[in-house]
Amino acid sequence: EEQNLASLLLHCGQLNNGIQQIQCIKQIMPLVKMMDQNSACDPMVKACLDILGETYFSLGVKNPLKKVLASSLNGLPEQLMPLGVQSFVCCLREELKTTDIYLYRKVLDNLASCMEDFSLGMMKSNILSSVLTCSFLQKSLLDIQEENRQSRGNRVVQTQLMHDLLMAIKVSMMLVQKLQENIQGSLWKNHESCIWQSMCSLLKSSISFLMDETLLQTVQTTSGLAFILFTKAMYEPAEELPSLVSDLLLGLKKHAGMPAWFVSNCGTLCTEELSDSVLLFLCHGALAMLDWKNRSMGESGEKLLLDIASVLLSLSSELKESSMAICLSRTVAVWTNSALAALISDSPGLKIKLNGNSEVIGKLLEYVYTHWEHPLDVVRHQTKLIFRNLLQIHQTIVTGCNLKSDPFFARLTKHLLSLEWHVKGKYASLGCLVECVGTESILQLDRTIPGQILDMMNDQSLAPYASDLLETMFTNHKVQFTSSCKESSWIDQWHDIWVSPLLLILCEGNHDQTTYIIDYYLPKLLRCSPDSLSYMMRILQASADANLGSCSTRGALGALMACLRTARAHGHLELSSIMSNGLVSTECIKQGLVHQHNQVCIDALGLLCETHRSTEVVSEEEMQLILFFLEYNLNSQSPSVRQQICSLLRKLFCRIQESSQVLYKLEQNKTKQELLEDSTKRHPSGILQQYNDFMSSVCDRLFEALFPGSSHSTRFSALTILGSVAEIFSVPKGQVHIFKLDQEIDSTRVQTLIQCFASTFEEVKVLAFELLMKLRDVAFSLQDSENVDLLFQAAVDLSTSTKPYDCVTASYLLNFLVYHKELQHICLGKWIEHSPQTDENTSARNVRVISCLTELNVEEEIFQAKKSLLQAAASFPMYGRVHCITGALQQLPFNNLMLMTEWKQMVARLILMSYELSAVVSPVVQSSSPEGLIPMDNDSEMADRLQMILHEIQPQDTNDYFMQAKILKEHCKIESEKLAVRKPMENICTEMRGKERQMCDVTAQMVLVCCWRSMKEVSLLLGTLCKLLPTQAASEPSHGLITVDQVKNIGDYFKHHLLQSRHRGAFELAYAGFMGNLLCINLSFLRKMPEQWLSCVLEEIKSCDPSSTLCATRRSAGIPFYIQALLASEPKKSKTDLLKMTMKELLSLAAPLNESSSVIPQVHALNILRALFRDTRLGENIMPYVADGIQAAILGFMSPVWAVRNSSTLLFSALITRIFGVKREKDENSKKNRMTGREFFSRFPSLYPFLLKQLEVVANTSNSLFLLLLILGKLYPSPMDGTYSALSMAPFVPFIIRCGHSPVYRSREMSGRALVPFVMVNEVPHTVMSLLRGLPDCTSPCIRQNNIHGTLLQVFHLLQSYLESKQFVDSDFQQGLGDIITYKTQDICIYICIYRLLIYFTLISGMQLLEFWEEMNRVISDSELMTGVPYSSAVPGLTQYLQSITKLVISVLSVTTGADIRSSSSPVVKKIAKPPLSIVHLLHSEFHEVRLLALEAVLLWLKQANAKQIAEEGVLCLLVDLEGILLTMALKEKNLECFYKVLEILYMMDLRKVLPKTECSIKMNPNELLTWSLNIVDISNRYGLSDTLAMWKCVILLLQNEDLVVRDAAAEVIQVAQSQKKSSKGTEFALRIVNAPMALDLAFGTLCELLQLWGEAGAGVPILLEWLLGDSDLRQGSETSEEDDNLFDKGEVNFWEEKLTNVRQLSKHLLRLVQVTHLTLPDQGELNRLSRRAQDRAQLVARLLRALPPTPEFSKTSEFTKLAIQNERISVCLKIINLLKSDEICKNGSPKK
Repeated sequence: EEQNLASLLLHCGQLNNGIQQIQCIKQIMPLVKMMDQNSACDPMVKACLDILGETYFSLGVKNPLKKVLASSLNGLPEQLMPLGVQSFVCCLREELKTTDIYLYRKVLDNLASCMEDFSLGMMKSNILSSVLTCSFLQKSLLDIQEENRQSRGNRVVQTQLMHDLLMAIKVSMMLVQKLQENIQGSLWKNHESCIWQSMCSLLKSSISFLMDETLLQTVQTTSGLAFILFTKAMYEPAEELPSLVSDLLLGLKKHAGMPAWFVSNCGTLCTEELSDSVLLFLCHGALAMLDWKNRSMGESGEKLLLDIASVLLSLSSELKESSMAICLSRTVAVWTNSALAALISDSPGLKIKLNGNSEVIGKLLEYVYTHWEHPLDVVRHQTKLIFRNLLQIHQTIVTGCNLKSDPFFARLTKHLLSLEWHVKGKYASLGCLVECVGTESILQLDRTIPGQILDMMNDQSLAPYASDLLETMFTNHKVQFTSSCKESSWIDQWHDIWVSPLLLILCEGNHDQTTYIIDYYLPKLLRCSPDSLSYMMRILQASADANLGSCSTRGALGALMACLRTARAHGHLELSSIMSNGLVSTECIKQGLVHQHNQVCIDALGLLCETHRSTEVVSEEEMQLILFFLEYNLNSQSPSVRQQICSLLRKLFCRIQESSQVLYKLEQNKTKQELLEDSTKRHPSGILQQYNDFMSSVCDRLFEALFPGSSHSTRFSALTILGSVAEIFSVPKGQVHIFKLDQEIDSTRVQTLIQCFASTFEEVKVLAFELLMKLRDVAFSLQDSENVDLLFQAAVDLSTSTKPYDCVTASYLLNFLVYHKELQHICLGKWIEHSPQTDENTSARNVRVISCLTELNVEEEIFQAKKSLLQAAASFPMYGRVHCITGALQQLPFNNLMLMTEWKQMVARLILMSYELSAVVSPVVQSSSPEGLIPMDNDSEMADRLQMILHEIQPQDTNDYFMQAKILKEHCKIESEKLAVRKPMENICTEMRGKERQMCDVTAQMVLVCCWRSMKEVSLLLGTLCKLLPTQAASEPSHGLITVDQVKNIGDYFKHHLLQSRHRGAFELAYAGFMGNLLCINLSFLRKMPEQWLSCVLEEIKSCDPSSTLCATRRSAGIPFYIQALLASEPKKSKTDLLKMTMKELLSLAAPLNESSSVIPQVHALNILRALFRDTRLGENIMPYVADGIQAAILGFMSPVWAVRNSSTLLFSALITRIFGVKREKDENSKKNRMTGREFFSRFPSLYPFLLKQLEVVANTSNSLFLLLLILGKLYPSPMDGTYSALSMAPFVPFIIRCGHSPVYRSREMSGRALVPFVMVNEVPHTVMSLLRGLPDCTSPCIRQNNIHGTLLQVFHLLQSYLESKQFVDSDFQQGLGDIITYKTQDICIYICIYRLLIYFTLISGMQLLEFWEEMNRVISDSELMTGVPYSSAVPGLTQYLQSITKLVISVLSVTTGADIRSSSSPVVKKIAKPPLSIVHLLHSEFHEVRLLALEAVLLWLKQANAKQIAEEGVLCLLVDLEGILLTMALKEKNLECFYKVLEILYMMDLRKVLPKTECSIKMNPNELLTWSLNIVDISNRYGLSDTLAMWKCVILLLQNEDLVVRDAAAEVIQVAQSQKKSSKGTEFALRIVNAPMALDLAFGTLCELLQLWGEAGAGVPILLEWLLGDSDLRQGSETSEEDDNLFDKGEVNFWEEKLTNVRQLSKHLLRLVQVTHLTLPDQGELNRLSRRAQDRAQLVARLLRALPPTPEFSKTSEFTKLAIQNERISVCLKIINLLKSDEICKNGSPKK
C-alpha cells in the first residue's frame, strides 16, 4: 500500500488535468485505510503525508482540489492521524514564516481554509495553537496597514492592500471564535500568557482600524465586529459588558469602572470624540456579536438595545453618503431582528417600551417613511424589512389580541390607504400589513383597492411594486376564503374581485398599462390560481368576435391572446389541445398575428413561440402561422416591437433545434416494429423533414425581404432573424444538423448581404457584417477575384467621400474583405509592395490594409490639406480614411498577433499621423467661432470680422481663399467624372497637385464637418490604440505594441484638445478617446497622472489668468468632459478621494464672488458641476454634494451677470433631475418625480435653514422667486407626517403666502402649489379660512387684484390637495367656506373669477351645505352664460372664464344624474336637482368653446349610459328634447370641431327617436336627411369607375404613409370592407382589424374582387397596369447631378414605404384575376400602348444600368436602387401583358400572317 500510495501521488503530480487529479486523490483514501499500525513508522508514508500537506497549502483558495485534499486528510485513520497532524502543522509553520507583504493574502487564505475545512479534534487545536504561538497575525495586520499608508495615491495597490487587511481581520475573528470553543480557562484568562498578549494586540489593532477613516468602509465595519468580539471574549464580569458598550456609544467616559488592560489598549476609544461612522460601526458590531436571546444580558442588555436605537436614529439625520446610508439601513434592520429576539424572553419592561404606540417605534416608523423611496435599492429593501419587523414586534407584544381591531394596526392602515398611489413605499408597506391583518380587513375599508392598484400599472416604475402587492393580497385572500368557506362558491367572488377588473383593463386599457399587467401581474395570478384560465377564456371568447379591438386597444381578442400566451409560457396549457378542441381557431390566431395593435401581434406570436418545455415539437399549423406572420410584420417602425419579434423567433428556432435532437435520438432508438405501431402518429423523420422545409421557407422569405428599396425596419428584422438562424443551427460536432444556412446561400444572396453595407443605417451594416462573418467561408467561395477587386476599389473610393456615412460603408467593406485569404494577391499587390508571406493570417492582412490607407492616402491628404483646407473639405476629407483604420484595428485578435515589428512601426506611424492631422484641423474647432468661418455675404463689417477669425485660426494656410473675405461658390470646381474613373494608384491628392490655386465649390458647413469629424476620428483612433493594444514599459521586453511614453503623450494630447476645442462634436469624441487612454494609464506606471492633471486644471480655472485659453462660453466646452473622464477613472470601490477634492474646490468656486472679482471661474465651476451631477457613473457618490449644489445654483441665479444666471439655471435643472428623477410626463404638475417635505429635508437637512432664509429675503422683494418656488413646489404633503421630526414645515408658510402677492403671474401660480406640502393635512381647513378672512372687503378703497388672485390660487390648491387625500369635509369646515361663497369685489379681474369658479368646481363633489348650492345656483344665474357677454371677444381671459363657468354648469348637471339625488327628499338635494341652466342653453351659446364643452359632456353621458356606468334615467332627464336641437346644429354649425361632435352624438343616439324629429326641426324627411348626409361626404352625386379607382388609389397611398396614425386611419377603410364581406358571406372568418401591410394586401385583393363582381375587370385592369408600371422619373445623365450645398438635407423621405412590396402585392392579385377570369379587353390598342411603353422603359433602364460605374450599389446607391425597382416593375407588368395577349390569342385563334 505504501508503494501504491507513492505511485499515486507521483502520477497525480504528473497530470495536467484538474479533474483527473481529483479522481487520483480520491483513490488515496481506500489505500490509507488498508494500512496497519506499522505503516505509521514507514518513512514513505511520512513523506507522502508531507507532500499532501504541502500540496494543500500550495493550492489557491478556489481550487476544487483543495477541498478534496481536506476531505481526504479529515478521513485519515486513527493510527495515522498524529503523523498527519505533525506533517500538516510543520507545513503551516513554514507558511507562517512568510515575510513578503504581497504573499500575506495567500497565507491568510490558507488559514481560513484550515479552519473551515478541517473537523474538530486534535488537528483543529494544533492548528490554533500553532497560529497563536507566533506573531504572524499581529505582524501581518501592522505591516499591511503601514504598506497601505506608504502607497497613498496608488489607488489600485491600496484597494488590494485593504482587501488583504479585511481578510486578516476576518481570520483573526475566526481564530478567536474557534479559540473560545477549544482552549480552556487558565491558559485563556492568564494575563501573562502569549494568547492574552496576542488578544490585546488584536484588540488594539481593531480599534486602530475602526478609527481610521482612510480605510474602506468594509474594513471599518469588520473592525467594529472584531472589537466587540474580542472585548466580549476578554471582558469580566460579562454582565457589565452591555453597560460598557452603552457608555462608549453615549460618550460617557467612566474610566474608574473600566479594567486597566481595557483602558491601556482602548484608550483612544474612551478619550476621543467618536465620529458618526465609528458610532455606527460599533452599533452594528454590538448588534451582530452580542447574544440578545433569553435575556442573557439582563436589564443592562435591554438598556443597551434601546440606547443603540437612540444612537441609530440620531445618526440617520447625519450620515448622507450612499455607503453610510446603506450601512445604517442594514444596521437598523439588524436592530429590529435583535429586538424580536429579545422580546421572545417575555420582558414586561421591554414590551412597554417597544409597543407600537411607543416613542421608539414611532421614530423608527418615521425612518421608514423617510427612506422607503430612497434612490438606492438596498436602502429601500432594508426599509421594507424594518417595517415588517416593526409590525412583527407589535404583533409579538399583543399576542392573543384581535389584530383587526388593534388601534395601532387600524391607525397604520388608515394612514397608508390615505397616501397617494404614486408613493412606492405604500405598496411594500401595505403588503407587510396584509400579512398581519389579512386582505379582507383592507377590502372592508375600500372595495375598489384592486382596481386602484391596477390603474397605477401604466407606469413601469410602479408596476413591479403594484404587482407584488396584488400578489400578496390575492394570495392571502384565497387562503382566507379556503380556510373559512367549505364550499367552492367562493371562487366566483374571488374572480369578481381579482380577475374581472383585470379582463376589463386588458380589453380597454392603454398600451403601457396592459403590457405591464401582462408582464408583471398575469403570471402571478395564474400561478396562484391556474384554474382561473378557463374562466378568463370563457369570458373573453364570448366577446372576442364582437370586440376585436383597435389600433389603441387590445379588445377581447387581444386579451385572449395575452392570456393564452402567458398561460402556455408558464405551462398552464397545451396549444395543440385547445386548437384540436376548437377552443381557439387558426383563423382567430391569424387575426391576432396581423392585428392593428402591435402588442396583440406580439402576443399571438408569443403564443406560437413560447413554451414551458424547450423540446416541445413545433406543429405544422404553428409553422404555417409563423410564415404567415413573417409576410406582414417585418416592416415595423417600433424598435421594441422589432426586438420582441426577433427574440420570440429566436426562442422558436432554439425549440426546433432542441426538439430535433430529441426526435433524432428517438428515431435512432426505435425499432422497425415500433415505427409500424406508431404509423398513425407523426414520424420523427417526417417532423425533421418538415423542420428543414420550414427553415428553408423562413430563409427564403427573409432574403426576399432584402429587396432594393426595402425599409430599414424590414432589413433590420430580416438580418437579425437570419443571424439567429446562423447562430442556432451551427451545432457542434456530434449533433445532428437539422438545417444548415450555408446550403441556402448562393452568389446572389451573398451579393444581397454585401449590398446591405450601403444602407445609411449603421445597425443594418453591423447585422450584415456579423452574418457574413458567420458565413464567410461560403461567402468567399462564391466571390470571384474580379468582384473582390471591385469591392476593394469601391471601399477605397468611399473612404474619401464627402458624404459622412460613406466612410462607414468603406470600413465595413474592408473589414469583410480582410478575411479573404487571397486579398493580398487580388488587390493589395497593386497598392503596396511587401515581402511575400507563405501563410498570412487576418492580422497580417490587416496591417497591409492599414499600411495601404496610411502610406498612400492619409499622409498624402494631410500634406495637401496643409496647403488648402478648403480643397480638402470639398474633395478629400481625411476623416474617412482614419475611420477605416480604426475599424480595421477593432477587428484584430491582439492576443495572437503576427508581424510584431511591423505592427510596432505601424502604431508609431499612426500616432504621428494623428498628431499631424489634428494640427491641420484643430485651429478650426478651437476657433471662437467654428460655425462661422466663411461669411454668407460681402458686407464690409462681416469681412472685417472674417479677417480676424481667419488670422486667428489659419497660421499655416497658404491659400488666397482663406486670406481674403470672399463670397461662396467660386466658378471653378473639380470635375467629378475624373474622380470616378481614376486608376487604383491615383488617389485624390495626386489629382489635385496641379490644381492648388483652383477654387472649390465649398461651404462653411463642409469645412466645419471636415474638421470636427477629422478630430473625432483621430480621438477615436488614439483611444482605440490605448484601449486595445498591449502596453510596453521602457524596461520591459518588447512584447507590447504601444509604449508608456506614447500613452502619456496621447493623454497630454487629449488634455490639450478637451480644454481648447469649442465644437461639441470634437470634444465629445475626444472625451470618448480620453476614457480609453485613462483605462490604459490605470493599468500602467502612470496611475498618478489623472490626479496631477486634475489638480492642474482646477488650479488654472481658479487662477483666472487673462492669458488662459479655457473656453468660458459654450457651457465651458470640453472642460466638464475632461474632468468627468478623470473622475470616472477612479476605482469604483475606492474612497473617491479625487471626487471629494474636486467637489470641494468647485463648490467653493461656485459660491457668489465679489463684484470686483472675475466671474469666469464661477461660470466654469457651475458648468462643471452640472456635468458631474448629470453623470450617472458617479451614482450615489455625488449625492452628499447635492445640497451645496442647490445653494450655489440659487445664489448664482440672483447674480447680476447673465452668464452666471444662465449656468446656475442649467445646474439647477440638473439637480432637480438628480433629486426627483427623470421627468417622464409632459405634465409639469404630475405627482410623479416628487417627494414629501419630510423626506426632502431629511435627506438634505442643510437646505432647510438655507431655503427658509432665502425665502424670507425674496418674499419681501418678489425677485428671484422662481427657483425657490420651483423646488418647494416639487414637494407634497403626507398623512404619515408625525410628531417625531425636528423639521417643522410651519415657518415656511407665511413667506410662501407672501409670495402669492407677487406681480408675476407665474410666481403666484407656483406659490399656490408650493404652499401645499408645508401645511399639515389637519391644518388645511384652518389655513384656508385664514386666507379667506385676509381677503379685502368689496368696499375696501385699495384692492390689489394680484393679491386676491394669489390668495385664491393658494386656496384652490390647498382644497384640491385636501380633497384628493380623501379627508372628510366636516360641517364646520363646510360652514366656514361661506366666506368664499359670499365674497365679491367690484371690477374684479377675469382671472380671479376663473379661480373662484375652480374652487367651486373643486368643492362640488363633497359639499352638502344648502347655502353652498344656493350660491352655486346664484353664480350660474348671474353669469354671462345667462345674461350675455358685455365684452368683446378681445378681452384677455374671457374665453377661459367662459370655459370655467361652463365646466361648473356641467359639473352641477352631472351631479343631478345620480339615483340618490332623484330619490331623496332633502332640501339640499332638491336644490341640487334643479340647476338654473340646462345643457340646451349651453348648446345655444355664441361661443364655440362653450358649445364644444357641452357637446363633449353630452357624448360622455351617452357613452356612460351605454356602458351602464351611470343610470340611463338620469341621462334621459338631461338630454330631453335634445334631438331636434342637435339636428339643427348639424345643419347650421360652422365650427368643424363642434360639427364633428354633433355627428358623433347623432350616430350614438337611438335613430328611432331622432328620425321622427326631422320634419319639425329641419324640415326634412328621413330620405332627405340621408341624401344630405351623403352630400357631406361628396358634393357630386355620381361616381364612375375611374373615380372609384382613384379613391382606392388614395387609400393605397395612405396605407404606405410614413405616419402610423395615417396608416391606421386608412386601414379602417379595409376594416369596413372586410366587415361587409363577413356579413355577406355569413359565418366565414374575415380578417378585419389588421395592420397596414395586411391592409394593403387586402385592399388590392378587395379591389380585384370588386372589379370582378361589377363586371368591370376589362376596364379596370389597364388602369391597374398603369399603377403597376408607375410614373417614371428617370432622366438620362441624372447620375451626374450636382450635389446640394447642404450636406444633411435629405428632403422628404418615407422610411416606411416599400415600392416593391406595393408592386408584388398588386401583381399577385392581378395575375390571379387574369388567370381566374380569362379576361377579354375591349380595347386591344390600349394593351399594345402599355406594352410599347413598358418595353421602351425597359430599354432605357438597361441603358442607364450599363452607364453606371462599377459597383454602383455603393458609388451610386440611390440611382442603382431606383433602376432596380423600375426593372422589376417593368418585368412584372410585361409578364401580365403577355399573359393577357396569350389569352386573347387563344380566344381568337391563331392570327393570320
